[in-house]
Amino acid sequence: MPRIGTSDLDVFPLSLGGNVFGWTADREESLAILDAHAEGGGDFIDTADTYMASVPGLNGGESETLIGEWFTSRGSRDSTVLATKVSRHPEFKGLGAANIAAAADASLARLQTDRIDLYWAHYEDPETPLEETAEAFDKLVRAGKVRYIGLSNFAIESIERYLEVADAHGWARPVALQPHYNLVHRNDVEENWVPLAEREQLSLIPYYALASGFLTGKYREKDDHEGAVRAKAATKYVSPQGLAIVDALEEIGRAHDASIATTALAWLKAKPTVAAPIASASRVGQVADLVAVGRVDLTADEVARLDEVSAWDPSARNPSA
Repeated sequence: MPRIGTSDLDVFPLSLGGNVFGWTADREESLAILDAHAEGGGDFIDTADTYMASVPGLNGGESETLIGEWFTSRGSRDSTVLATKVSRHPEFKGLGAANIAAAADASLARLQTDRIDLYWAHYEDPETPLEETAEAFDKLVRAGKVRYIGLSNFAIESIERYLEVADAHGWARPVALQPHYNLVHRNDVEENWVPLAEREQLSLIPYYALASGFLTGKYREKDDHEGAVRAKAATKYVSPQGLAIVDALEEIGRAHDASIATTALAWLKAKPTVAAPIASASRVGQVADLVAVGRVDLTADEVARLDEVSAWDPSARNPSA
């Protein structure tokens, strides 16, 4: 069980993403997905107050509401590590102190719980001083509403500044970072985020761990699954290098009786700074491949092979970026 940074949060090595609940997964399917995740050993859920405000007809908070219903109906809150985010909900935009406090209370109500285990600053807020943001998060920790905090989509310079501010005032320090990181999107993370995480004892909890589905092997042609919700995002990775990565995942996966998706997650799991990659499922049948990462440990040679095939190639149409 990996531990998140300097916290006492020990988690299953896969975080179930809640970005589809109430959207491509309706209520019934969402609850079934959460059940299957728990039955497969999963205990870590990642959501956000803004999911899925970007979808026409939705308002934001739908994912949290469904997770809260699941907690209450299944009695599963105490066995789950819960992460959610603030700064993008239509009613709670930014990282001002009053907004963070109000957004946290709204999330707690939707989630039907009295605490958030890991509260992410979802995106930077250039209009609010970091001192104000850091103090606001610290107050939530001191009040017991939040156990630990993390930073998502922050520039490296801003992360370093946040740590300086928190240390100078004795405020709660982030324990984790959430970057976009996978086999087709590596360079920036490994050059900048990983050294910072190692130096500051922070864990990485990467999103887009399966590259919008490309690393499941479903999208081998530009026109595969035309019209599917995530097809456009996935097929942008279709290139000679991208397809070589999928081929390598498929071959390595056979040695472990594992799918392409499971093997891609296992590569992330093998990285020393990664606590748990985030991946979502729109159908309950997809959950098995996600939780299977708990049993798959790649050899050093297998990790090295995937490192090599996914390394930045200046001649590739879609190089690992």
